[in-house]
Amino acid sequence: MIAVEEAKRIMMAHVPIMRADFVELDDCIGFRLAKDATAPFDHPLFDMSAVDGYAFAHGTGHAAWKVVADIAAGEVCNGVLHPGECARIFTGAMLPQGADTVVMQEFVQRDGDAITHTDDKLRAGSNVRYKGEQVKAGDVLLKAGTRIGPAAVGLLASTGVRKVAVYGEPQVGILRTGGEFVDGSIIPPGRIFSSNDAMLVGALYDEGLHAEADTAKDDPRELTEALRVASDFDVLITTGGVSVGDHDLMRTCLEQLGATIHFHGVAQKPGKPMLFATLGDLPVFALPGNPRAVMVLFWQYVLPFLRAMQGASDPWPKSDVLPITHAVQVKGDRAEFRAAQVRNGRVTLLADEGSHMLRTLVEADALAYLPADRRTWQAGDPIEVHHLPCN
Repeated sequence: MIAVEEAKRIMMAHVPIMRADFVELDDCIGFRLAKDATAPFDHPLFDMSAVDGYAFAHGTGHAAWKVVADIAAGEVCNGVLHPGECARIFTGAMLPQGADTVVMQEFVQRDGDAITHTDDKLRAGSNVRYKGEQVKAGDVLLKAGTRIGPAAVGLLASTGVRKVAVYGEPQVGILRTGGEFVDGSIIPPGRIFSSNDAMLVGALYDEGLHAEADTAKDDPRELTEALRVASDFDVLITTGGVSVGDHDLMRTCLEQLGATIHFHGVAQKPGKPMLFATLGDLPVFALPGNPRAVMVLFWQYVLPFLRAMQGASDPWPKSDVLPITHAVQVKGDRAEFRAAQVRNGRVTLLADEGSHMLRTLVEADALAYLPADRRTWQAGDPIEVHHLPCN
């Protein structure tokens, strides 16, 4: 067995980067930028009003102004405002020449074509959005590796970006092994319901990725053929058949196909039997069959690997070091990932369930990392937590 940190280092040394292509802004949600996105134009494009009101030159000594123009958003005032003159203006409209301030209409009293106002806090530049105050042409809007969400699309669109270079989506295969599963609602004696394949498909969907799931029994020929067919994917995740029992055939079948085994066995709980290999150019994560182990290994290893394939500069789970609310003593010599809840900046570990149980992972919003070289914590001691991606 190797340590958690060594397993992660080896895994990341074998990340294949997806091909990059330019896509329309409407199609880029969920993808990661392959190169920095820069602004082709300033934002705002011009000095504009931030409110509905009246625009004029501040500090000219006037207490009343004559309305000489009316400017809606998208329109331009071709004239120049002189001292003592103002323009009725609406949010988003270009500030006319000669004006530097806008007073909100709520503070204005209008009598015919003359106005006064009661805003004693008004200063030069009030209620004006200045050209380029958020972004100037040529500025980097988003760094390469940034995952594009709705706000990022809005930022890009507001500066005139219409296409961006993004990394492609990895095509992920899931192979559930074993002959003990049923997929329907009738359960024969000795059989169990399948969950790992559905769980992994859902976890990938949460990340904006899609997967194809297949099954194979613990038969050397059937398993070898399923692995051979999976070579068309960018990444393969298998569950089951990776321990040391008579029916655990995953390593043998991978080696018969010429795969390179980079590690098999990690000193952690849950998930000790995990295997990572490359079958030609195909990265293979061979996970054990216990559902809790599958989910923890997906969050800690598979998901960061997939993010790195898409150019993420920091693919790891968001982490903190926070005080624990209670004393903890851990047995054994393996690192542990424990279900946890973070509340008000403090961490509470949930029940230490077996690797076949999922209930506390449903309740958790983080995994606490208990390294192998420390076995006890007192209430208030700092502990490392990895926030779950769905929270």
